[in-house]
Amino acid sequence: MHRTEVLKLLRAHAARPLDAHEAAMTADTIRFVEAHPDCFLRSQLSGHLTGSAWIVDAKRTRTLLTHHHQLDKWLQLGGHADGDPDLRAVALREAREESGLTRLRLEADEPFDVDRHLIPERKGVPAHYHYDLRFMIEADPAEPLQISSESKDLAWVEVARVPELNREESMARMVRKTLAKS
Repeated sequence: MHRTEVLKLLRAHAARPLDAHEAAMTADTIRFVEAHPDCFLRSQLSGHLTGSAWIVDAKRTRTLLTHHHQLDKWLQLGGHADGDPDLRAVALREAREESGLTRLRLEADEPFDVDRHLIPERKGVPAHYHYDLRFMIEADPAEPLQISSESKDLAWVEVARVPELNREESMARMVRKTLAKS
């Protein structure tokens, strides 16, 4: 998948019925990718593409969250593309690395959600945006978890209870979408 393929994914996502906020972020992400051939690299200091894993159980009633070490928030798993233009593969890789899970199944080739969020300045890296393509991935909650150095903790959480841990709209939107699919 090259920039052309990511743009296809984003344009297809933009054609779906989205709430106004996600539609605007998807449009912003398309413009960003069109303008920045280096959009997959952290060296693009205004922002870069990331791939996230919204990990759910087979019944879509629970999701796996990480208590992110640096951001001190409960979030979906995911991370930087680091030059990899296949953001589905990035989401799967990050899910494995951050959870220890090995039996993961991509629910669809298309993004489940698209988000753009500001990452605060840290250790000399200026504040910048993550243009995040989020993929729904199914996993088995019975499989043992391994906490990585990027996490304070991992937990399977009832989808409807996610807002108790993180009230951000980007998380609430994924909860609404998941509950609508159930």
